[in-house]
Amino acid sequence: MTDTLRQLAEVLEQRKQADADSSYVASLHAKGLNKILEKVGEECTETLLAAKDCQHSEDKSDLIYETADLWFHSLVMLSHLGLGPEDILQELERRFDLSGLAEKAARPQT
Repeated sequence: MTDTLRQLAEVLEQRKQADADSSYVASLHAKGLNKILEKVGEECTETLLAAKDCQHSEDKSDLIYETADLWFHSLVMLSHLGLGPEDILQELERRFDLSGLAEKAARPQT
C-alpha cells in the first residue's frame, strides 16, 4: 500500500516542475496554495456527500472515487508545502499504540 503512495508522491514532485499548460498538478501549483486548498475543500465536500449517499446504497463506487480525489488533492497540498505521505504515515505510526482519547487529551490546548 505504501508503495502506491510513494510512487504517487514521486510523480507529484516531478509534475510540480512540469509546464502548467500540460500538467494538471503543475497548474495547481502555479495557481498557488489557495487554489489547492479550494480543491481539497471541494473534494472533501464531495466525499462527505458520497458517504452520506453510500449509507443508503449498496454501491460504494462513488465514495471510493471521491475519496481517491480527496487523497490526491491532499497529497498535492502536502507536496506544495514540502511534505509527503511519509510525514503523515509517521504521525499515524506514532499514534498507533495510543488511545484516541489519550492522544487528543495530550494535544496542546488552543
